[in-house]
Amino acid sequence: MKLGLATRFFLVLLAATALVACGMFVIMQWSIDRGFLRYVNTLELERLERLGGVLEDRYAAAGGWDFLRDEPLALPRLLVQSLPPGEPRPEHLDRLERRLERRQGRREQAPPPGMSHLFELRVQLLDSERRHLGGSRAPLPAEALTALRVQGETVGYLGLVPQKNLADVRQLRFLKEQKLALALVAGLTLVVSALLALPLARRLVRPLRDLAAASRRLASGAYGERVPVTTRDELGQLAGDFNLLALTLQQNENARRQWIADISHELRTPLSVLRGEIEALQDGVRPLTGAALASLHTESLRLARLVDDLYQLSLSDLGALQYRKEALDPVALLLSALEPLRPRFAAKGIALHEAIAAGGDFKVLADRQRLHQLFGNLLDNARKYTDPPGRLDLRVERRGLTLSIELCDSAPAVPEAALERLFDRLYRVEGSRSRGTGGAGLGLAICRSIAAAHEGTLTARPSSLGGLCLTLTLPLLPEGR
Repeated sequence: MKLGLATRFFLVLLAATALVACGMFVIMQWSIDRGFLRYVNTLELERLERLGGVLEDRYAAAGGWDFLRDEPLALPRLLVQSLPPGEPRPEHLDRLERRLERRQGRREQAPPPGMSHLFELRVQLLDSERRHLGGSRAPLPAEALTALRVQGETVGYLGLVPQKNLADVRQLRFLKEQKLALALVAGLTLVVSALLALPLARRLVRPLRDLAAASRRLASGAYGERVPVTTRDELGQLAGDFNLLALTLQQNENARRQWIADISHELRTPLSVLRGEIEALQDGVRPLTGAALASLHTESLRLARLVDDLYQLSLSDLGALQYRKEALDPVALLLSALEPLRPRFAAKGIALHEAIAAGGDFKVLADRQRLHQLFGNLLDNARKYTDPPGRLDLRVERRGLTLSIELCDSAPAVPEAALERLFDRLYRVEGSRSRGTGGAGLGLAICRSIAAAHEGTLTARPSSLGGLCLTLTLPLLPEGR
């Protein structure tokens, strides 16, 4: 049977509580047993001290220990005098005296059956020569014996065989009651833990269940799905990450739909022009002349260029765009891309101002063809979107470990809100989708893709000349390579 997460949480919490409760019960039971035994032994040592005082007084009054030899019951009666004030005479002491009376004169001194744990039978009295006078005959170490002194003279020794286990009925009854109370507390703790663990486990699992349900809806295409973030712990962070994932998927889906719509529009326009011109030729509206064929050729080239740009971006997205990188001089490549465009800049009335850092032996690891394409696109973009008479400043300089290439042109300017969108595919600043300025809005997207493939960056900002300033940075190779 498959256990749910809530059930497993509950069982884990319950097992942990049970383990703690059982451990607490065992430790407390051991502690009570040991502690109570130490407490009983401490009380007996205090009683032994009082007994020592009684024996010293009796020795002084009798002038020796002969009274113990003449009267076997003298020691049990002295034990009564060592009881704490106000404590009644124990019943077992009467039974002990009767047994001793019946055994009087016998040599056997073994403790009566079932009474060897009694204090009275574990007391040991020795004379000054350490000869046995009464009580237990068990051997005791010297440090367990207390000297009895009368007028500064040692007259005997008093010892007590320590109690290793509790055997007194009253003591055992007390311990049993304490253990029963501990067992009840442990059981109650287990029950309360079970009652608390079940709702706690459900509360912990509820956000995960909600998240799982939302994940299933998200997988089915409901990208607007969101889950509430109610906590600041790991579950709250997980919910926030899920919402971010859903938002990203929603944005990607919207971008995909917009991408398809934009591509359809971009392809439809040249195809419509081609269709119209071909139908005009078929219907005899326009004569089949060289100019008509040139117009058809121009539109087909524009369509082919658009399809080629889309293909390049698709390859870049898939990581299938091939780059054959080598160490080359980017400045020389930039100037070679600029050279064929100089007449076009001059024809449009755009003045070129070049500021290239002197003495710079710049080397980058790049694909010659792709980098030439990047430079050509940037230069042609500046030519197309600069009003005549205009100006283009071309600056090349070293900035640390990178090479910076700036192309800053004059008016018209680009709204700041549109600066970052310039690199979006099929985006153009002009309101209409006319191709009067050429291109389908893919040029800068391709440029940024090529720059990223060379571990570089391409950014846009307003130009001090009133237009747009594009900054390309490329990592330089270490000198000597």
